[in-house]
Amino acid sequence: MATSTSDVQQQSINTIRTLSMDAVQAANSGHPGTPMALAPLTYAIWNEHLNYDPANPNWMGRDRFVLSCGHASMLLYSMIHLAEVAGTDKKGDPTGKPSISIEDIKNFRQMGSPCAGHPEFGYAAGIETTTGPLGQGLGNSVGMAIAGKWLAATYDRPGYELFDFDTYTVCSDGDVMEGIGCEAASLAGHLKLSNLCWIYDDNEITIEGRTELAFSEDVKGRFESLGWNVITVTDANDLDALNAAYDQFKKTSDKPTLIIVKSIIGFGAPNKQDTSGAHGSPLGEDEIKLAKDNYGWTEEKFHVPSDVYDAFRAGIGARGKESYAAWTEKFDAYKKEFAAEAAEIEMIQSGDLPKGWQDAIPTFEADEKGMATRASSGKVLQEVCKAIPWFIGGSADLAGSNKSNNDDPAAGHFGAGDYSGKNFHFGIREHVMAAICNGMSLSGIRAYGATFFVFTDYLRPSLRLSSIMHQPVFYIMSHDSIGLGEDGPTHQPVEHMAACRSIPNVLTMRPGDANEVAKCYQAAFENNDRPTVIVLSRQNMPTFDRSKFGSADGVLKGAYTLVDCDGTPDAILIGTGSEVTICVDAATELEKAGVKTRVVSMPCWKLFDEQPADYRESVLPAAVTNRVAVEAGIKMGWERYIGAEGKFIGMSSFGGSAPFEELYEHFGITAAKIAEAAKA
Repeated sequence: MATSTSDVQQQSINTIRTLSMDAVQAANSGHPGTPMALAPLTYAIWNEHLNYDPANPNWMGRDRFVLSCGHASMLLYSMIHLAEVAGTDKKGDPTGKPSISIEDIKNFRQMGSPCAGHPEFGYAAGIETTTGPLGQGLGNSVGMAIAGKWLAATYDRPGYELFDFDTYTVCSDGDVMEGIGCEAASLAGHLKLSNLCWIYDDNEITIEGRTELAFSEDVKGRFESLGWNVITVTDANDLDALNAAYDQFKKTSDKPTLIIVKSIIGFGAPNKQDTSGAHGSPLGEDEIKLAKDNYGWTEEKFHVPSDVYDAFRAGIGARGKESYAAWTEKFDAYKKEFAAEAAEIEMIQSGDLPKGWQDAIPTFEADEKGMATRASSGKVLQEVCKAIPWFIGGSADLAGSNKSNNDDPAAGHFGAGDYSGKNFHFGIREHVMAAICNGMSLSGIRAYGATFFVFTDYLRPSLRLSSIMHQPVFYIMSHDSIGLGEDGPTHQPVEHMAACRSIPNVLTMRPGDANEVAKCYQAAFENNDRPTVIVLSRQNMPTFDRSKFGSADGVLKGAYTLVDCDGTPDAILIGTGSEVTICVDAATELEKAGVKTRVVSMPCWKLFDEQPADYRESVLPAAVTNRVAVEAGIKMGWERYIGAEGKFIGMSSFGGSAPFEELYEHFGITAAKIAEAAKA
């Protein structure tokens, strides 16, 4: 006898639940309760609404699904498996193998399985972003929705609507409690991102107990005040109500949508009790047996009825195949009519850059007065934005200060009135700015975010995820040191270079003049599998005459000889940023005193560490142990470049409020002190 539609829907939902229970039990680790509770609402999104082709999971026109409550990862892995999402190679092309197999699910949370404890981008097709730290997925989803709006406004043409995709995000109490969640909601409401839907699992449970311990706000009222369309579904098992809510979202054209779904962790229905330990630990074999008996389910582990696969093939599979085919046909026609735009779209998809983009990077003439590196960064930014039209971004309210505006009159400003604008205004929201940039980057855009360097404290969790996901987000950070002067210690970053350098896979670059800035931009774009933090000065510094000093191309290798002496040096001075100039002055004093001195500019430790040993030896010969490192920050990490006998000139405390010249003198970061250390 054929299975009825309602029966196969329930069978599919129960399959998601039982796969989650069995996987967590096999791993003896994980969170089964939330996947069990949210199985109906996630099933409805995927099999009834998501415009997604499992056979082509990287299709640019696809809807996005983000599981912000990453602890419920088995919910996502179950969906990817049941929808038969295709695996992909490093280029993103389908391989003919499943993205997540039953064997992968059986090895949940085990070494080598794509089914990690929390979803990790790049482990399996269908995982749109790395989630785990609560609230990050919300920020990413805003970035994806922004990307959709920008792509549509920039590239769609009448009759060629290529980028009308939606972003669905499942989130938890923890997501909406985190500050980044409120930052994301505030900006999304302001921007009227009607292609964004958050589904909030209002189960009133966190790890410590009931949410009433620390959370009593009116979530519906808050989101309405932030400009959201809010819908309430009182029973997470009510598919009709869920589908009606999703339909209402798709009809809403002037604001984002929040769907508040009442559930009970472990079951989903509001009239049942939670299972013991369902939130953060396995249920236990006895509890699983009871649950399966309640579902009328076999005791066989990891059981997937054939009817369930068929249901997904007939749902998301058939719908996605048809949508992908229609989109591809439309794009083929678009290419004939709008060849230049189509070429850009294909580069965005592939991650490539326009041919000759490096030619846009300017060269700066020697200038003793020079300019602040934030100013030269602004000049480089203008040219790079022209060469790479999808290099877009903005600042957390400091664009005028960190020179991060695209000044082209045609660039415009991104907002609800013009989604084609290339200048973004994130407001005083550093953390969500970075998370949004991650979401934009995951959508193919080369995104940048800017603020003062000291405020990397506020965005570091998202910067860390840029690195984990290998996203080439560009962070423009000005006011790099005590050199910003009168604003005082709260705004003077002294430990921040060490903190950023400590994050694996991040290029942290502190250029010493305008041409070093230009080469930092080049290095950032040539490294398209990791983020770059460029750290810029407020105060002026000379632009070196490269006919007398080492070529700025050395920046691409992380460190290089800027000033050399005849033969083997007696001392090596190593500087970054504004301290490079002070090292040059100190070298002049030392040469007058008969001390043969080399000056090494080292804007990026990581790039230098990645060079061949013979190059590193040519810059910092092991035989020369008299080394002095100079940086207006703390010493941490410099030991490996100066060795046991080397000396450090820099900070061991916070700064002070005074003109920057006085601060450098007060803290002993002067040519005289450097020369004295080298002579000693």
